[in-house]
Amino acid sequence: MFLVLTTLWLIRETKAILFWLYLWQLKEYHIGRFLDHFQTEKGKQLIFNKVLGLKLVFLLVFFIYSVFLPYALLVLYLLELAKAFKDFVQKKLKIPVLTKKTVFLISSGLLVEILVLLLLFLNVKNIYGFAFWLLVFDILTPFIISIIVLLFQPLAVLGRNRIIKKAKKKRESFQNLLVIGITGSYGKTSTKEFLTTILSQKYNVLKTLEHQNSEVGISQCILNDLKSEHEIFIVEMGAYNRGGIKLLCNIAKPKIGILTGINEQHMATFGSLENTICTKFELIESLPIDGIAIFNGNNPYCSELYEKIMIKKRVYSLQSLIYGSPPDLWAHNVKAEKDFVTFRAISKDGDSAEFKVNVLGAHNVLNILGATAVAKELGMTLEEIAEACRRITPQMGAMKLLKGINGLNIIDSTYSANPDGVISALEYLKIWPQKKVIVMPCLIELGKASKEVHKRIGQKIGEVCDLAIITTKDRFKEIQEGASSALFIENPKEIFEKIKSFCREDDVVLLESRLPRELIKELIINNQ
Repeated sequence: MFLVLTTLWLIRETKAILFWLYLWQLKEYHIGRFLDHFQTEKGKQLIFNKVLGLKLVFLLVFFIYSVFLPYALLVLYLLELAKAFKDFVQKKLKIPVLTKKTVFLISSGLLVEILVLLLLFLNVKNIYGFAFWLLVFDILTPFIISIIVLLFQPLAVLGRNRIIKKAKKKRESFQNLLVIGITGSYGKTSTKEFLTTILSQKYNVLKTLEHQNSEVGISQCILNDLKSEHEIFIVEMGAYNRGGIKLLCNIAKPKIGILTGINEQHMATFGSLENTICTKFELIESLPIDGIAIFNGNNPYCSELYEKIMIKKRVYSLQSLIYGSPPDLWAHNVKAEKDFVTFRAISKDGDSAEFKVNVLGAHNVLNILGATAVAKELGMTLEEIAEACRRITPQMGAMKLLKGINGLNIIDSTYSANPDGVISALEYLKIWPQKKVIVMPCLIELGKASKEVHKRIGQKIGEVCDLAIITTKDRFKEIQEGASSALFIENPKEIFEKIKSFCREDDVVLLESRLPRELIKELIINNQ
């Protein structure tokens, strides 16, 4: 009995350790993001669920009738083992991506697990007490793993500071390197990709890689990829707290800064929209006196910040008048087709050119304009920039048009999600005359703004879509207020069947934000 129960417990416990480390890694070991997860429906289910409730009942009953506990645990762990095996076969097991940090944390968790077993074998002589302490450790696993993660953080900080110090030293040796920083609540990655494509026509350009927008990521990019032949370094900058962008600027030393837009994204970790605005503005405040600040004039918060600074500044817009006078760069006659946009870019100095860019949605025009504003400051004409933009691909704009089953058109916008991005993607759907479906979860980390944001999204869905499938419950009610067609369906197979029965050939399905991989694989034709 000891051996069987121990074996089942070890399997169950190892799976739990891997899951909780996966969750910490997913939230980038940021305690604010980790705790905010438990405000969501899925997060609440991790605390308030039938299995955990049953285990708590087992603990209470133990003090009345201890004999039953080993047998009850045996049955329960057998069921959990069956569930783990099913998840493994269906590739649903949640495990962290292996890095030096996760390997250390996994090893630490497993070591604690083994030490607990050794202590129990040495000190607990009957099966009833043994089962009791196994169950206690089982229930406390999330807290134990979280303590291991938090205890490791000082070591992680020391390692991070060492990497940053080395990166700063290397960066300082590149006296002639032009660094361009890009930040904002949305549009950072697209603007970075557009700008890299444009400037690569004339310069040797290095950019930060995907998800390499933190202090460690940027430092590693400098240490591993920055070479003497690079003339321009384009740095995407992300942060979750005040002071975060300033730290990144101290590492990279940007001379040009682009503020792509500000909204409620990650407000749960920033605490308020004011903190978000101040954090994003740190990029502009960190620019040297001979630097250049570039703003999205269509974003009201960027427009206010534009007025605050005294260094050289530029503003771009989708309209020809802003602040009562022309912006430095604007787009005229914007037309969005299914797989490209056309517009005329016009600058205050009289330069103009026709652009035809292979991206989905008019909202990408703003990010192209932001990149264009920088390229123009570096001496490229609008004609040269328009020619360079022909190399831009839809993937750079974070939305892809793919072939779906049964002749469906699938818009893959699952890279990331924010309020403005969802609204823009829905606006793009208007181009399609066929039936329109959106599949998305509720957005997370919006803090106090969450309710109003989802009402706004619901209204837009009601205006554009024939069917909305919402995969999480968190703000489903608010979405449904504006979109009466909205359905809550969590199971990927049920979502797939609903789409198959509702849609016909040439209809369009927008996949927004994080969705189950098995659903995406079912909907999209392979080898794309």
